[in-house]
Amino acid sequence: MYAAARLYYEDEVRQNDIAERLSLSPATISRLLAEARRLKMVRIEVIPPEDDELSRLGRQLERALGLDAVALSDVPRGGLPGVGLAPALYTLLENVGLQPGDALLVNPGRTVWEAAQARLPRLRAVQVAPMVGGQDEPEVWFATNEVTRHFAAKVGGTPAFLYAPALPGARARAMLLDDPSIRRVLELWRSAKCAIFGVGGPPTKRISMPRFVPVEGDALHHAVGDVVTRFFDRSGAPVRFPGEERLIAVDFDGLRRIPARIAVASGTEKVLPILVAGRAGYYNQLATDRDTAIELLAAAS
Repeated sequence: MYAAARLYYEDEVRQNDIAERLSLSPATISRLLAEARRLKMVRIEVIPPEDDELSRLGRQLERALGLDAVALSDVPRGGLPGVGLAPALYTLLENVGLQPGDALLVNPGRTVWEAAQARLPRLRAVQVAPMVGGQDEPEVWFATNEVTRHFAAKVGGTPAFLYAPALPGARARAMLLDDPSIRRVLELWRSAKCAIFGVGGPPTKRISMPRFVPVEGDALHHAVGDVVTRFFDRSGAPVRFPGEERLIAVDFDGLRRIPARIAVASGTEKVLPILVAGRAGYYNQLATDRDTAIELLAAAS
């Protein structure tokens, strides 16, 4: 039996040739191979395709976090996280079904900026608008209008720019909000069908942050993460910082009113904020990677 099994499964010898070598009938060889499987002398494993495994993980994560959709990518080691997540973002964004004239909001951030360097679906004549002000950021991924321009060009949309600092003074803010071009962007916030944004890690541990965020002091000490520069604690409750009432950005209530809210995020350091933000309803669709999905499932249980 062992000789027949080894010849057939390891050496890939045909059953008729095995029968000839062992001076047995082909029918006897067939019975020996079946018996070898029954006795677990031979183990046959059917491995699902890679995509099926990712789909299964995605469905589990949807149920665990109560999300409408999850799409997973495999991020190559050493590669840019946002570029690696772009296929997942492509899938989610394409399935939203945006039509010409619909508003798509994009929040600046490193992961979203990197994802916009890769292939994204064509969304003809969609209006692309930023979710937060900011004109003097030295890092390109925090440059609000630059990210908006690039994303719009990538999907074939029309950009709407926000010519305002993120955190102006009280008098300046009142004047800015009366500007027709800024009012137009704010109206897109209210009518948006979809928003794309990252999930930030704990502010006290980040090496890159918009310059208007007060990282010094204790104001954000209890924050575990943020979306659209709106910080939250472990329960998902807002964490305020001095001057936040002047922030020109989509707030939590406005964010929850957007039908399709796609978070693009991955990494061990972001597992907690991703989990909390999902349970708080700040996003309802998630583009992440396999490893982060596994960690999220463990954390959610």
